[in-house]
Amino acid sequence: MIRPLARSAALASFLGLGLLAGTQTWAFADPTYHRDVEPLLQKHCQDCHRPGQVAPFALLTYEQARKRASDMQTVIEDRKMPPWHASTKEGGPFRGARVLNEGEIKTLADWVSADCPKGDPNDAPTPRKWDSDWTLGKPDLILKPAAAYTLAASGADELRVFVLPSGLTEGRWIRAVDFKPGNTRIVHHMLCAFDVSGRAREMDDDEPGPGYLTFGGYGRLKSGLPFFPAGGLGGWAPGKFPNVLKGGVGRYLPAHADVLLQVHYHRDGKVETDASSIGIYFAKEPIDKLVRGSLVLPPRAGLFSRPKLSIPAGDPNYEVRGEWTARADIHLHALTPHMHWLGKDLLLTAVFPDGKKRTLIKVDHWDFNWQDIYDFQSPVAIPAGTKVELLAHFDNSAANPTNPNKPPKVVKWGEQTTDEMCIGFLHFTRDDEHLHNQPPPPAAWIEMMEKRAARPQPGS
Repeated sequence: MIRPLARSAALASFLGLGLLAGTQTWAFADPTYHRDVEPLLQKHCQDCHRPGQVAPFALLTYEQARKRASDMQTVIEDRKMPPWHASTKEGGPFRGARVLNEGEIKTLADWVSADCPKGDPNDAPTPRKWDSDWTLGKPDLILKPAAAYTLAASGADELRVFVLPSGLTEGRWIRAVDFKPGNTRIVHHMLCAFDVSGRAREMDDDEPGPGYLTFGGYGRLKSGLPFFPAGGLGGWAPGKFPNVLKGGVGRYLPAHADVLLQVHYHRDGKVETDASSIGIYFAKEPIDKLVRGSLVLPPRAGLFSRPKLSIPAGDPNYEVRGEWTARADIHLHALTPHMHWLGKDLLLTAVFPDGKKRTLIKVDHWDFNWQDIYDFQSPVAIPAGTKVELLAHFDNSAANPTNPNKPPKVVKWGEQTTDEMCIGFLHFTRDDEHLHNQPPPPAAWIEMMEKRAARPQPGS
């Protein structure tokens, strides 16, 4: 199909097109799959839309793209795909933003309008090749449960922790961690940490089958106290790609550590099995700073108390606030917002000691199905005394199509997806830390918790 557009001869002459005086017709060929659309799919879609990945169908061929053309146009124009919920106007900027520009969106729309012409195969770009099922290539260390876990067909969502011995005889610095869900039908998201105390193994041994059940975090000790891992190794949710840490920044995995994989399972109505795995890439350059983590939460009564959150039934715009204060000069490397089905929007703002403010991230339309870790293009300097303020809203009305309760009911803080949460995870490094590739010192609070857990408890 050729599209006629009227233009003046003066403009044509100015552009050097040599058209005759008077109104002329310019001919513009419609976009074709091979010349125009296939490069867009390679750039924005095929990392997920290929066999073995999280997307439900592939977009590697003309036939596959034509079959989904109308749906693609709709979700792309609605900005639902590619999945990216952080504002591109406020906050960030973030690495790897999965956002099509207006020209790319128009190209796809014009292709669909022209009935999806295939075009000349000679115009096609070189097909992408993936040398491994892992995004970054074969990891240096791959860990997975010794046996698959069987999830029953019905019941509430389940959080299960799998204890994976690292086998390391010496500590290693890590530049990236990737995750491979074994069964994308039931794996909602994963978190990863490590333990050097042996207590995770004890909880695993006390429960039959692979791993152990938890109702939040990484479980509770026999004393009743929460169990805290020695450190974190990141996490995964659909659409999340691994971030390679650079500039002398890394994570550390001690010798003989157990890697803990917490998997959030969402049942699909039939018996399913899963054996998800972790891929670890060791650092190639000396590391000077350790990636650390903290949380911005709504107010709570004590360190081990749940945040005060109670969302009234029927409220379409319930507001929640929280804050966190930096106790040292740090650089913020990444953020992870987290809410459940009632989440509506979320904002994290840095309020500096001099009163100036900076939007860190703004999520206008929260989507529980697409959670991500947002990595800053350049780390953000956060001086000591800076407050990170959280502002979020929840829609607990009957008009919310994702409300799991019909009719709505009061919803409080909890681990089930039908409960709610409101968290801003912060990933940062300390400015005063210079490790010179040596192992980081144990966290003081971990030592405190180990001593407290070892004390006899009342009634024991």
